[in-house]
Amino acid sequence: MTTNTTPQTTVTQQGTKPTALLYTVIGASLITAVSAFLAWTWDSSFPGDLTYYGSPAPLQYLTFLGALLTTAFALSALGTKGFRWLTPAGSRKAVWLLALGTFATTTYTALAIIVELGALVDLEPGAGVAVIASAIAAATAFKIPDDTRKATPAKQLPSWAEILIITAVFAIGLFVVTFGIDTDDKEPQLFVAYLIIVGFAAAALLKAGLIDRFSTITANNRQVTVIGTMAAAVAFPFIQQSGDTYTLIAVNILIFATVALGLNVVVGLAGLLDLGYVAFLGVGAYTAALVSGATSSAFGIQFPFWAAVLTGALASLIFGVVIGAPTLRLRGDYLAIVTLGFGEIFRIAMGNLDGVSGPKITNGPNGIPNIPHLEFFGFNFGEAHVIFGVTLGAYANYYLLMLVVMAFVIVIFTRAANSRIGRSWVAIREDETAATAMGINGFNVKLIAFALGATLAGLAGTIQAHVNTTVVPENYVFAGPVPPNSAFLLAAVILGGMGTVRGPILGAALLFLIPAKLSFLQDYQLLGFGIALILLMRFRPEGLIANKRAKLEYHDDTADQAPTDLATAKAGA
Repeated sequence: MTTNTTPQTTVTQQGTKPTALLYTVIGASLITAVSAFLAWTWDSSFPGDLTYYGSPAPLQYLTFLGALLTTAFALSALGTKGFRWLTPAGSRKAVWLLALGTFATTTYTALAIIVELGALVDLEPGAGVAVIASAIAAATAFKIPDDTRKATPAKQLPSWAEILIITAVFAIGLFVVTFGIDTDDKEPQLFVAYLIIVGFAAAALLKAGLIDRFSTITANNRQVTVIGTMAAAVAFPFIQQSGDTYTLIAVNILIFATVALGLNVVVGLAGLLDLGYVAFLGVGAYTAALVSGATSSAFGIQFPFWAAVLTGALASLIFGVVIGAPTLRLRGDYLAIVTLGFGEIFRIAMGNLDGVSGPKITNGPNGIPNIPHLEFFGFNFGEAHVIFGVTLGAYANYYLLMLVVMAFVIVIFTRAANSRIGRSWVAIREDETAATAMGINGFNVKLIAFALGATLAGLAGTIQAHVNTTVVPENYVFAGPVPPNSAFLLAAVILGGMGTVRGPILGAALLFLIPAKLSFLQDYQLLGFGIALILLMRFRPEGLIANKRAKLEYHDDTADQAPTDLATAKAGA
């Protein structure tokens, strides 16, 4: 029998560098950068005053920065010496994202001018040049062929060079975060433009492979990374030029992030859906208010700082055990409904303990005001202190205190997650039936997670009571436009990345800072929040900072490829 075999010829079309497209992107980006030094409007009443030539306003600087980054990554795509290190995993997506972000930022600014001032004629030619040039850069970058590749291992750098890189990245990160927090509330357009350009730049760095490469460097220098992180965090209040105005936002972010880490024990590690978690924050806050010498306290006692903190944490622990013991035999939606009910019961109970509807303990809906500031070994956190020649206000003092508390919570979380009980939580989360069959006591393990999460939330609540100097029931609702509430806490854990340390901290920072800066949207905040969550679940369901297990679960295609390969093998046989 003769078999005629037709040889198959595979033609590999070797792509060449799209030099013309890249030069077009570079030229358009440089024109965009130059246009930032032109006037964009003739009316100085627009926030930021974009009427000057040669002196860009902060909004124009964002466009300028985006254009420079686009140029730098385009030069890397061309293989220009000194820029090649920018794109270890490919340049096309990074260049396009940066060009698109610059165009979006510039177009938003131009539209804001038109809407704020009322007419298209309020634009100066500089704005038109910026919009057109950035549009050309974005459209041209989209046409560049995809060159995504697996990042090659980086050449091992000397230790001093890696330390310098870590220091430089932390310094840039501190500047970027400080710029966002310090944006004037009277200029909401600046913060929106800041969000746009930072979001696109972060995505570009991820696609270029720079974030993965930096993660490798930090993994090789863990101690330096920890020290650098703490140094950058401690430096924040010392570089504030406007006093405590924006430090208060940072304090609340740290409180919110600490509570989110506690919830991460319950949701991220143990897999228990808790919709009333904010109640444990309230338990700690109310306990601290009652024992810290507040004028309206029903007990009339004043514990020292350490005793008030321990009392608040212990009270939350007791509530966690009392609520968890009868309910943790439930699973899934049933447990979520019960915890939601507990959260609402707590809020309503605090509002009724006013001496009319119930015993006079919490002063009802009026709450407990005039909570005195903390004092520790003669250091009053409510007074200004001069440290290293810099005057730090009350909120700066509480900010530094919350850094210590957060460091303690991070240590507790990481130690617990890496312990035997932590592995039991993960086993329960993945498959409770299988874990029970392997000898794990599911009820006890879940109760420990519930109690630990409640204790960490109560610890943060004791500090929150002294920062706000008042505690009212309406601060502890399930959902609302202002965090912290149970919905925002759960969203912070999911947004950042369940089961990680950095994820909930990042998620909490974003979910507190963005509503605080976009308060002008009023009722539309929750609409934007919902849209953002939908987009996140669609494009990055594992969260912004995911662990390896979540990455494999959502992005590993091996399971899909195996049946095809098996079928091919059988067909070939």
